Amino acid sequence: MRAVNINTLFEKKQANEKFTCLTAYDASFARLLSEAGVDTILVGDSLGMVLQGHDSTLPVSMSDMQYHTRCVAKGNERALVIADMPFMSYSDDLSAMKNAASLMQAGAQMVKLEGGQWLCPTIAKLVERGIPVCGHLGLTPQSVHTLGGYKVQGRLAEQAKQILEDAKQLQEAGAQ
Repeated sequence: MRAVNINTLFEKKQANEKFTCLTAYDASFARLLSEAGVDTILVGDSLGMVLQGHDSTLPVSMSDMQYHTRCVAKGNERALVIADMPFMSYSDDLSAMKNAASLMQAGAQMVKLEGGQWLCPTIAKLVERGIPVCGHLGLTPQSVHTLGGYKVQGRLAEQAKQILEDAKQLQEAGAQ
């Protein structure tokens, strides 16, 4: 099987094919997922809840994400590796550039940011500098306190319309 990259995902999209994305935090699971033919592996900041025992993703640090991204990259043989940018690691453009670069150097092939249109300038700058970006809308765990808990988003027509508009804006800014 050939390695998955951005072009592979675009080809699947053009052919109206689905692709798989599962989460891994270590080399063992990354190897299993890769061997099973999973297209993309997410190194999620969910590791804060799954591995570290926190009640949210907020305590996850850049050091945590770098470590787990390196582990996943070592076990992966073919999947595209996406790494979450943890809470407040992209609060300004300079932090976003530095932190996204560190995740790419750790083995990520794309970074994932949570948020809507306010992220467009940051996304454009990351993409311009060769860092592929995955946008994350809807249920955004980094906003757990703003949302008043983990709640399904977009059930009301106006909310759904806003999510769709945000998605279009993120795509125009360069998010995949």
